[in-house]
Amino acid sequence: MKEEKLTSVKRFGTRYGRTTKLKFGQIEAEQRKKHKCPYCAAVQVKRIAAGIWNCTKCRAKFAGRAYTIARKQEAPQESPQEQLKETVEEPEEQEDFQEEEQEA
Repeated sequence: MKEEKLTSVKRFGTRYGRTTKLKFGQIEAEQRKKHKCPYCAAVQVKRIAAGIWNCTKCRAKFAGRAYTIARKQEAPQESPQEQLKETVEEPEEQEDFQEEEQEA
């Protein structure tokens, strides 16, 4: 089993538990790294305060999420409405097929 390094959370010592410190370390690393600017596309954006971000290249100051600029991109999923449309369309196709058999 590979252990993750406890980089900046070493300052807590034996307090607060392992999982809490690991989660905190991941969040802290994410907020302290430089992010990509949505205006000039340079990787120069730093966090000023909770939800306030500043690009050192184009000097744009903007609001974002507390620990990151935006949500991480996840695999695209269908919305519940699209799933519902698919389930509604299937019975209609079966009814058309049954009507064709009755006509013949």
